[in-house]
Amino acid sequence: MTIRINPQMLPDLLASLQASQQNIQNGVQQVSTGRRVNKPSDDPAAVAALVNNNAQFSQDAQFQVNLSDLQARYQVADSVMNSGVQLMTTAISLGAEGANGTLTAANRQTIAAQVAGLQQQMLSLANTSYQGAYIFAGTKVTAAPFSQNPAAPSGVSYNGNSAVTSVQISEGQSIQTNLPGDQIFANPSGNVFAALHDLVNSLNSGTGIEAANTEVQNAFHQLTTQRVFYGDALNQVQSKENFLSQDKINLSQQQTNLVGADLAQAITNLSQAQVTQQAALSATARVLNLPTLLNFIK
Repeated sequence: MTIRINPQMLPDLLASLQASQQNIQNGVQQVSTGRRVNKPSDDPAAVAALVNNNAQFSQDAQFQVNLSDLQARYQVADSVMNSGVQLMTTAISLGAEGANGTLTAANRQTIAAQVAGLQQQMLSLANTSYQGAYIFAGTKVTAAPFSQNPAAPSGVSYNGNSAVTSVQISEGQSIQTNLPGDQIFANPSGNVFAALHDLVNSLNSGTGIEAANTEVQNAFHQLTTQRVFYGDALNQVQSKENFLSQDKINLSQQQTNLVGADLAQAITNLSQAQVTQQAALSATARVLNLPTLLNFIK
């Protein structure tokens, strides 16, 4: 029987030692980081997918920032609109009271003063700002959009513009961020300031009160209609926020699937690599201690 000795035994053992050491390093890194992929060479395809995943995650995060700002802005505007509707409700009630034929001129003038106070409150609401920008000024947000002007038919002038802006809230989807003040408070279908102004004048003069009341009611309905924009916008923002939150959860799970390590399997692989290394070390030691031809030459 012929016995053959592998002349490459030591190089093979050293290669096995190197491979087992690399496996141990990989195992330790996976266990300590919880990641299967810690450098591009570990899984180039997974790394490429991870780059796209991170880009989408960052984009979702930016959209959420946009939505958060929008939501706060819409909530302020909706609150203003709600207060405006309440003021107009009070004006309708005062107008009905002022139309009572049994009132004296002094009584009507007292009611007129109350309506004038409502007009001042409405002016303050229309000039509401958020984070230093007037929200009902169109795009001229650095200056108050409404100001008192005795020469104007309504007693109030609009100094903003009719422009609207939009912001992106998801890939390929934008939403209008504002309604210009002239559309809300000075709409031809129901001018809030003109209606209140005319009601004050009619109460003071004692004439045209019914017509003024009708004008106030039209302005009330118009203001209520305009408020729908902010209610719908808030619903849309909330819906998109829910979608983005879920999308980020899905992306996080995808990240784990792409590069996350199976800790149980990683620990098992690490243990096997350590056993393999120990065996290779033992075998190498035996090879290094084998007698050579010089041991037999005396």
